[in-house]
Amino acid sequence: MTQDYFTENNINVIDYKDVAHLKRFTNPHGRIFGRRRTNLIAKNQRKVEEAIKRARFMGFMPFIAR
Repeated sequence: MTQDYFTENNINVIDYKDVAHLKRFTNPHGRIFGRRRTNLIAKNQRKVEEAIKRARFMGFMPFIAR
C-alpha cells in the first residue's frame, strides 16, 4: 500500500496556517487538485480541502491567482 504525503513525512495535523504545504495541493490558478492528482487518502484529502478553504477565508491564500 502506498502512503500519502502526510503519512510519509509524519505530519499529523494539517494546519491552515502552513501555506507552504497547502500550496503543494493547488495549481497555479489556485484550484484544489483532486485525490487522484494528490495521491492522498480520502481522510487527508478532506482535511487538506478544509485547511485550504480556511486559509483562503483568513487571507493566507488567494481564492484565485491572476
